[in-house]
Amino acid sequence: MKKITALLLIYSCSITFTYAQKYVTRTGSISFFSEAPLENIEAYNNQVSGIVDLETGGMAFTVLMKAFIFEKALMQEHFNEKYVESHKYPKATFKGNIMDFDSFQPGSEQEEIKVSGKLTIHGITKEVTVNGTLKKDTNGNLEGKSVFNINLQDYEIKVPSAVRKNIADNIEIKVNMLYEEM
Repeated sequence: MKKITALLLIYSCSITFTYAQKYVTRTGSISFFSEAPLENIEAYNNQVSGIVDLETGGMAFTVLMKAFIFEKALMQEHFNEKYVESHKYPKATFKGNIMDFDSFQPGSEQEEIKVSGKLTIHGITKEVTVNGTLKKDTNGNLEGKSVFNINLQDYEIKVPSAVRKNIADNIEIKVNMLYEEM
C-alpha cells in the first residue's frame, strides 16, 4: 500500500510539473494589413486562443475568422462572405514547433525564435516558417510576437478583378500573444 501511495504521489507531482510548462491564452491578438494602390485594408481580432508547451516546444493557435473587425462594415462583410468564406471555413489554425528548441531558454537574453509548422486558412494547409520573439514578462507570463506575410493565392483566396487594385496579393500578419501559465 505504501508503494502505491508513493507512486501516486510521484505521478501527481509529475503531472503538476508538466502542467507548469504549458502557457495558454484566449485573448491573443492577430491583425492583418493589405497595402494596395487604391486603399489600405486593416483588421483586428482579439479572440485568439493559443498554447505554448515549454516542455516540448510545441505551439498552436486558433483564430475565429468572423471575429476580425474592420474599419468599414462592408469590408468585414466581403471578407467573411466572399474571400475567406467564414461559413465554410470558420477558423484558421496553426500548429508547429519552436525550431532549435533545445537551445531556447525563456527568460534569458535570447528572445528570438523561429517557428515551423502548418498554417491552415480557407481550408488550405501550408508549411510555414516564421521568425518571432518569445519572452517571459515580469509577471512570469510568456509574451509571443511575430510579423510575417502570406500570399492569398497560396490559400486559394480569390479576389474578383473588379477590386483587384483594392487588395494586395501579399498580406502582412501580426501576431501578439500573452500566455499565462496553466
